[in-house]
Amino acid sequence: MSLIFSPEARWEFEEAERYYERQAPGLGAAFRAAIKEALPRIRAWPLSCPVERGSIRRLVLSRFPYKLLYSVESDHLYVIAVAHQHREPEYWVGRANSRSDAA
Repeated sequence: MSLIFSPEARWEFEEAERYYERQAPGLGAAFRAAIKEALPRIRAWPLSCPVERGSIRRLVLSRFPYKLLYSVESDHLYVIAVAHQHREPEYWVGRANSRSDAA
């Protein structure tokens, strides 16, 4: 099943990667690797992650305080947000309504 990042989720991912790289050389690459390790899991078992809200599911990263929020569409997975777990918990909710339009 294909996986599509919303433009906002892609920006959040890249911004977090830059932030971690500024904190310590190589930490941004470790964040990128953690995301890349998570993607095959949601592709293989898209319904295995718990529901966050409505039909949006979450996969929590183990090393970093981030979660991937995604929906399972008929022919793809749509990553709505790469969200920090302790900042503005529901800022992404408005994105869930427009997820099919962007895909």
